[in-house]
Amino acid sequence: MNLKKFFFGLLFFTSVMSFAQNNSKEVLFTINDKPYYTDEFSRIYKKNLDLVKDDSQKNLDQYLELFIGYKLKVNKAYKLGLQNGASYQNELKTYRSQLAKNYFNDTKVTQELVEEGYNRLQKEIRASHILILVDENASPEDTLKAYKKIEEIAKKALAGENFDDLAVQYSEDPSAKENKGDLGYFSAFRMVYPFENAAYNTPKGKISKIIRTRFGYHILKVTDVRPNRGEITVAHIMILNAKPEEKDKNPESTINDIYKKIQQGEKFEDLAKQFSEDKSSSSKGGVLNRFGSGQLSSEEFENVAFSLEKPGDVSKPFKSQFGWHIIKLIEKHPIKTLDEMKNELETKVGKDDRSKKITEKLNEKLRKKYTYKKDAKQFAAVSKLITDAVYESKWTLPENAATFTAPILTINSKKIDGKAFLDFVDKQQKGVLKIKPLSKLVDVLYEKFLDEQLTAYYDGNLETEFPEFSYVMEEYRDGLLLFDLMEKEIWDRAKTDTLGLKNFYDAHKMEHMWKKRVDVIIASSTKQDVIKKAQSMLKKGEEPEAIKNALNAKDVVNVMTNSGAFEEGSDALPKGMKYDVGVSDVFKEGEYYFVTKVEKIIPETVKSLDECKGKIVNDYQQYLEQRWVDDLKQEFTVKINKDVFDRIKKQLQ
Repeated sequence: MNLKKFFFGLLFFTSVMSFAQNNSKEVLFTINDKPYYTDEFSRIYKKNLDLVKDDSQKNLDQYLELFIGYKLKVNKAYKLGLQNGASYQNELKTYRSQLAKNYFNDTKVTQELVEEGYNRLQKEIRASHILILVDENASPEDTLKAYKKIEEIAKKALAGENFDDLAVQYSEDPSAKENKGDLGYFSAFRMVYPFENAAYNTPKGKISKIIRTRFGYHILKVTDVRPNRGEITVAHIMILNAKPEEKDKNPESTINDIYKKIQQGEKFEDLAKQFSEDKSSSSKGGVLNRFGSGQLSSEEFENVAFSLEKPGDVSKPFKSQFGWHIIKLIEKHPIKTLDEMKNELETKVGKDDRSKKITEKLNEKLRKKYTYKKDAKQFAAVSKLITDAVYESKWTLPENAATFTAPILTINSKKIDGKAFLDFVDKQQKGVLKIKPLSKLVDVLYEKFLDEQLTAYYDGNLETEFPEFSYVMEEYRDGLLLFDLMEKEIWDRAKTDTLGLKNFYDAHKMEHMWKKRVDVIIASSTKQDVIKKAQSMLKKGEEPEAIKNALNAKDVVNVMTNSGAFEEGSDALPKGMKYDVGVSDVFKEGEYYFVTKVEKIIPETVKSLDECKGKIVNDYQQYLEQRWVDDLKQEFTVKINKDVFDRIKKQLQ
C-alpha cells in the first residue's frame, strides 16, 4: 500500500539496523502512569537527527512535544482496541517476517550468490519456453502425469520439431498462443532461479533439460545471447494518441512536423518544451530518468532508444502503444561495478529461490548454536502411527494423536511434543514423498522437522538475542497502529466531512490563487519572413491550423503553433511575450521568432474548491490532527519529569 509506505517514511521511526546504545534509562514522562524512558527518546532522536529537515524537530523541546504527541496517539489506538484487528495482526506478522530475513543470511553463501548473479548480469538471454502446469504441492500422481507430458514434448523438440509450434500446441502458459513461448530478453534475477540456471547453462540454439519450478515443468530453448545493454539516458518528444473526442488531432502529422524542424537544425530541447505532451519530462527538455532493458512498459521504445549509438543521435518518429515519439540519446551507462551493486544484489538474492542455499547454511549453523535432544522412546512411539498411506497422501492423524504430549524434541529448555511431529508429517504429504522404506522416510522427515523447529526457535528469540531487532519491531508495531488510527480519525474524516472541508476552504481560500493566465495562440519559426506572414494571418483572424497549412510545405515545417490558457511563467509561453490583448509584434528568443495573439487576460483569481481540493484536503488533515492532539492531552494524563528532561537535554546537546 503506497500510502502506508509513505506514512512510515514520515514517522520518527525508520527501520535501520544500527542504533545508539544507551543502557542507562530514567522515566522521562508518563501517560496515565505508563512510563516512557530516556533511552528510547535519546536513541530515536539521535537516529533521526540527520533525517529531519525541519529545524523545529531538531529542537529538543519541540521534539519532546512531537514524541509525546506520537505516544498519545499510540495510547489512543490501544484504548480503541485497534491492536486486536485481524488486518493489523496479519500485517505486523508479515513485516516481522520480512525484517527477520536480515538475520537468516549467511555472509559467505550470500557473497557467492551475489557474484554469480553479477556475472550473469553481464549477458541478456532470449529464450522461449514450454510450460506444463503442476502445483509444487501436487499429488505424486498429478506430478508424474505432468512430468510425462513435458517429457514427451521434450522428445519432440530434441527430435527437431519446431519449438514455436510445440509451444503453441502444448504450452500451458496462457501467453504462448500469442508469443509462441517467446519470453524476450532477460537477465539475472528476472526469472525464478531454477529457470534462470537453465537459461544461463544452455548454449544458444539448444534445448534445456526438463526444469521444475514452483509453476510446473518447463523446457526452454535459448534463441539468442547478447551483452547486457546497461542503462541509458534519453530525451523524448511525445505526442499522445488522439482521444475519441479529439477528431481534429493528428499525432502522426504533428510528430513529423517536429521531426522536420529538428532536421532543419532547431533545438530538440526547445521543441520538447513547446510541444511534448509528456508533462513529466517536457519542462526538462524531454529528459527521462535512466533505464535498462525491461524497465519500461514499451519494448518498442527501449529498442529504438538502445539503437542510438552516439550522444546527440536522434531517432526517426515511431509509434508505441502510448503515442508517437522522437528520441534523442543523452548518455549510455555501462553496468555498474560489483562493489556499486553489492547491496542491491544482496537484497535480490534474499528474495528469490537462491535463498534456499542460505537456508541450508543456516540449518547447519543452528545445529551448532543450540543444544537439542531427540527423545528416542517418544520418537519410536510416534513413528508407529505413520503408515504407507503417506505415499498416496491418504494418511490421516490418528484419533489419539493429541495424547502424545510428551516431548519428542527439546531445544535448550523448550520442549516440542510428539503431536507437533505428527502434524508436521501430515503437512508433508502435500509434497512428493518417494523415499522408501517407510522407516527411512520417517527419519528424513524428522531431520526436516528438527531444522524447522530450530529455525522457529531462533526466529522466536530474535528480540532477545538482537536488541536492535526488538527496537525496530516495537517501533513498527506502534507505527502500524498509528496508521490505522490516523486513517480512522483524520484522513477518512477529512475526505468525507464535506461541510467541514468547505468551511476550512472558505477560511483559507485566499491562500490558493491562480496566477495571472493568458488565453493565447503562439506561432514560432526560425524564419523571420515566415513569422511575419503568420502575424498577418493572426490579425485576419485565421486559426492555427490554417496558418500551418498555408506556411508549411510538404517536406519543410516553417511554423509551429500552440494555443490554450497558460499561467504566467509557463514553459509553453515565450519569456519575452507581452500580456496585451491582440496580436503582438514579432520578437526573437534564441534562434526562434515568435508572434502571439492574446485572446484575453485572465486575472489572478481564487481557485475553486475542486481546483485545489488535493491541497485543501491535506491542509485540513493537518488542522484536524493538531486539534486532535490537543484533545488527547485532555483525555490522557501526561506528566513530564522536568529534571530528567533537563539532564537528557544536556547530554544530547
